[in-house]
Amino acid sequence: MSHPSFFIKTFGCQMNERDSEIMAQTLAEKGYVESMDMENSDLVILNTCSIRAKAEQKVMSLLGMLRRARKRRPSMRICVAGCVAEQEGAHLIERMPHVDLVLGTQNIYQLTDLLAGLDQAGKVATGLSPDYEIPAYIPVFPAAGTSPEPLFRKFLTIMQGCNNFCSYCVVPHTRGREISRKVKDIVAEAEALVQAGIKEITLLGQNVNSYGMTNQVTEDGSPFPFSLLLREIAQLSGLKRLRFTTSNPKDLSDDLMRCFSEIDILCHHFHLPVQSGSNLVLKQMNRKYTRELYFERVASLRSYCPEIALSTDIIVGFPGETDQDFEQTMDLLETVRFQGSFSFKYSDRPGTRSADFADKVDEDIKSRRLQRFQARQDEISLEYNQKFIDRQVEIMVEKISPEGLIGRTGSNHIVHINNPALPHCSPGDLVRVMINHGGPHSLRGELAGPAQEKRQ
Repeated sequence: MSHPSFFIKTFGCQMNERDSEIMAQTLAEKGYVESMDMENSDLVILNTCSIRAKAEQKVMSLLGMLRRARKRRPSMRICVAGCVAEQEGAHLIERMPHVDLVLGTQNIYQLTDLLAGLDQAGKVATGLSPDYEIPAYIPVFPAAGTSPEPLFRKFLTIMQGCNNFCSYCVVPHTRGREISRKVKDIVAEAEALVQAGIKEITLLGQNVNSYGMTNQVTEDGSPFPFSLLLREIAQLSGLKRLRFTTSNPKDLSDDLMRCFSEIDILCHHFHLPVQSGSNLVLKQMNRKYTRELYFERVASLRSYCPEIALSTDIIVGFPGETDQDFEQTMDLLETVRFQGSFSFKYSDRPGTRSADFADKVDEDIKSRRLQRFQARQDEISLEYNQKFIDRQVEIMVEKISPEGLIGRTGSNHIVHINNPALPHCSPGDLVRVMINHGGPHSLRGELAGPAQEKRQ
């Protein structure tokens, strides 16, 4: 008897990537086999993102293609999960009647049960509960050597949802209010990951800085801030690197910043979204901080960890953004000099306050501003990366091919190595590299030997 196959296409953020992993793991536990062939899979899941209009448009285009695939293969089941599913609900099936299951962000753990009871009429499992708790879930990992991809790093969700209600953002509407997982559940999952051979863990949340602030996360009700959680997980023997994302500047504490100088496996990279350099725009965005506070946070981070690499998110063309507002964003870029950034043109999102704002910025103006910002960011990134030339860096090996190695530094730089791999070198190993070239988006170098272990 053949096992049913599934294919998952993931759009959007790391939270979605982790949700897709959870869905894949629950399906595998029920006998499903993952496939790389979307059009010939028994089950196709689109795990969607609605943070920007472009991502949502890609989903709708793909659903149109799947309509044709479904006609050729009527037994195929199609599931739309994630933020678009939560946002659209039953309307999605009305628009796309070939969709069998609409799965909201709080319902992914019910996937296999919902599939078992699926009928031809389609099913909608959405809705955000104020009493939602993230289940205590320990995934079943494949035995060593049986996974098609080497297992050396994983995402670990520590919280979900957001209470900030930035005027442009759909996250509170698609993922609900902030809920933090229990400390014991997070630590248990981290222990399982390390025992399975994972060397790098990235802790995930919409705003990890506010972990544990909105609900009880310990058995006795005692406070357990994010900085303490980092210290707890960093103690796991065998874990080589620890990362986290993402953060809101308004909740960034000294205790968290101090972790970069005191936790040896915490990677020296911090993604700290600013969105705009204009106080007027930040106020309209409801970000609850000023550019001055952002500069203070950056200065503090660099005092604790001078070599920290900073990245950010930028929205250009927010409603009402003037030329002067945009110049303040450019000034912020020059002042902070980010290692890299993710920058986008503003787009209205359903249900957000900014969708109703007047003074929309012309698309051509948005495009010119974005192009200018990205061009300058590339110049700064190039200058930043060329400072690594003739320096040794430590990388974690991510991929090995006949052409060489690809790895990543703790500062999140991608490094290409052309010379042959070290004996017994595998993904997840730490090695030293002498950098001989720096481009705007990556580094290149030669292997210099194994890394010096920071601890046993």
